[in-house]
Amino acid sequence: MKMKKLGIVSLMVLFLAFGVSGASATPTLWDWAFNLNGDSYYPYDTVPGLDDTGFDWNTGLGNITLTYDPGFAGDYYFLSFFDHEIEESPATFCNEYGATSGTPAPGQTWEIDEPGSVFGDIYDHVTAPWTYGFLDNSNGVPPTLPDDVSMAMGWNFTLGDGQWAVIDLILGEGIPSGFYLSHTDPDSAETIHFSSTLDIRGGGGPVAPVPEPGTMMLLGTGLVGLFGLRRKGLKKR
Repeated sequence: MKMKKLGIVSLMVLFLAFGVSGASATPTLWDWAFNLNGDSYYPYDTVPGLDDTGFDWNTGLGNITLTYDPGFAGDYYFLSFFDHEIEESPATFCNEYGATSGTPAPGQTWEIDEPGSVFGDIYDHVTAPWTYGFLDNSNGVPPTLPDDVSMAMGWNFTLGDGQWAVIDLILGEGIPSGFYLSHTDPDSAETIHFSSTLDIRGGGGPVAPVPEPGTMMLLGTGLVGLFGLRRKGLKKR
């Protein structure tokens, strides 16, 4: 995050000194971070199980697929953080805003906030070891309070024996289906949409549901009744 602070200062100096104006609507990915069950990853790190062949790390647009197979059953989480700049002009650096659409899926967590260069805590929520998969499911940069915008999304999930998780992260200008976050620059009218899916695979067939206590009692009573009828039939013979 220190690099971004230096970048902001440098751009502001250029603007004041040379009167730089104009806008570029091409997004730039300033920063990113992942937290995979307590292990944090940053730019230039190798993330195990990550397929980024469909992702442009310069613009921060495209698809990322993470395959996570810990090898044993348990509760796990994954968090992702992206800090884009759609409009890099210093005069309008902090006039962006975020929004959400739809309803999060079970286990899905999210956050929109200033990236932490000034006051936001979203970066700490993703990377700090004490978070344990915590995002606050809130938008700290709504249209009424524009600022610099970053987005985070994650999943809390349970894996059974022989199961693994496949998580897709989709960032682009097209509007996705289901729940998604959005980051808008009003000057260029450009918006980045961020959505994600979780697919639990493996583990054989579905587990048979455990009957409720009332059902077990009725089943037991029925078996006792059948046993009684059977005994009566034997006595009549």
